[in-house]
Amino acid sequence: MSEGVPVRCPACRREHLYAAPSYPCACGAPVVPPVDRYAQAVPVTHRAWDEEWLTLRCGACGRGTPWPRPELGCPCGTVLRVPVAADPVKTAQALTPPPARPAFQPVTIRTARDAVTAAALYLRWLGYRDIRRADQRPPSGIGLAARGILAQVDPTVRPASLRDVECLWLTAKTESAECVYFSLAGYADEARVGAETLGVPLFVLDLTGTPQPVNDHADALSALPRT
Repeated sequence: MSEGVPVRCPACRREHLYAAPSYPCACGAPVVPPVDRYAQAVPVTHRAWDEEWLTLRCGACGRGTPWPRPELGCPCGTVLRVPVAADPVKTAQALTPPPARPAFQPVTIRTARDAVTAAALYLRWLGYRDIRRADQRPPSGIGLAARGILAQVDPTVRPASLRDVECLWLTAKTESAECVYFSLAGYADEARVGAETLGVPLFVLDLTGTPQPVNDHADALSALPRT
């Protein structure tokens, strides 16, 4: 648990001491939402999926993972959404460029097997080791796994759907892992919107075998320095 900060209920004006919960990153390090002690808590009057989650970046390994937004129940019956400050790790990374690393060496994609190989090579380039076939087979495509990461590679000519992205995300959550999607044919609009909300990095595999980031989460994953 983090250090407690005062949170005042705007409905009854009662003040509470709130300590943000600690979440376990896939690397094992604790991740705590950076509560903004100077902003006012807001009553939760309705629920919306995209407002329930917050992407937090691990200070140890740099992984960005969606976790529930901090909330506090007041005895007066009001549920308060506790304000969160800007991600200090993300800010620090923006100010300090990561060290350069060798350029990615792709493999030309001619078959579905080549697409899987290209994704595996890219994961290894990102720093993941011991890449293997995932234990659970995804609804479409091929699943790859390594410590802390679950990847789905879709070599078909059909754009990945929202359901494809959501299934990958749910499976990764059950394994306390980060996830990433590689598609040869791109993504439906709904899949892009859902991935943005869930914090899933999306890549498109071009025929040279080089994964191209599709959203900000993919850009952030590609930019992270790894050993």
